[in-house]
Amino acid sequence: MDMGVLTFREATEEDLETVVYMLSDDSLGSTRERYAHLLPDSYLKAFHAIKSDPNIELIVACDGDRIVGVQQVTFTPHMTYQGGWRATIEGVRTTSSERGKGVGRQLIGWAIQRAKERGCHVVQLTTDKRRIDALRFYERMGFKASHEGLKLHL
Repeated sequence: MDMGVLTFREATEEDLETVVYMLSDDSLGSTRERYAHLLPDSYLKAFHAIKSDPNIELIVACDGDRIVGVQQVTFTPHMTYQGGWRATIEGVRTTSSERGKGVGRQLIGWAIQRAKERGCHVVQLTTDKRRIDALRFYERMGFKASHEGLKLHL
C-alpha cells in the first residue's frame, strides 16, 4: 500500500535524533552511525554547517507530524556543461516501518523537482554496491549507471 502525499521541509535541530536514527537503521548504517539519545556533537556540528550553506538542504519527508524519510541535496556549480549546476542526492533513508510504501519515490521526486527549480542540468547520486534493492529502485526512477564512482576513505 502506497503512502499518501507527503510534505517536505528542511530539517530542524529538533529532528536530528530521528534523522540519525533513520541513517543508522539498516545493516550498513548501523556500522557507521552512532545513534544514541545523546547524539555525539559531530552530528550537531554537521547540522549547523549544512544549515549555514545555502547550497545544501537536509530535507525530511513528513506524514502529518511524523518524519518518515530524509535526504540531503547538495547543489554544486561546475565548470563543465558551460558552468552548469548539478544536484547530488545523498543519505536517502525511509523509516523502516514505511519502507516499500512509496516514501522513497516521493523523496527522489521532490529532489528532482527542486533541482529543476535551481536550474540544475543533472541530478546525481551514489549508492553502496551492497544496496541491491536501492540500485534497482534508482534505476526504476530513471537513473542510469553512466559513470564509475570511486572513494578514498580518510
